[in-house]
Amino acid sequence: MNQPIELSLEQEFSIRCFADKVEQMSHKQAQEFLLVLYEQMLIRETTFQQLLKQEWRLDLGTVSGETV
Repeated sequence: MNQPIELSLEQEFSIRCFADKVEQMSHKQAQEFLLVLYEQMLIRETTFQQLLKQEWRLDLGTVSGETV
């Protein structure tokens, strides 16, 4: 994963639209919005971790194919 990830044209446009909306927010609104985004990011991260554990069967108490 040494190559930088490039965004699609649609994603770049979405970022620009998002930036325009943020510029129109008050300082207080931006702070509250940032907290909500951070919470959602943590929830997404936890969800991905749980899905990977299930897919890779890491939550079954096995290490290198041996039962612990």
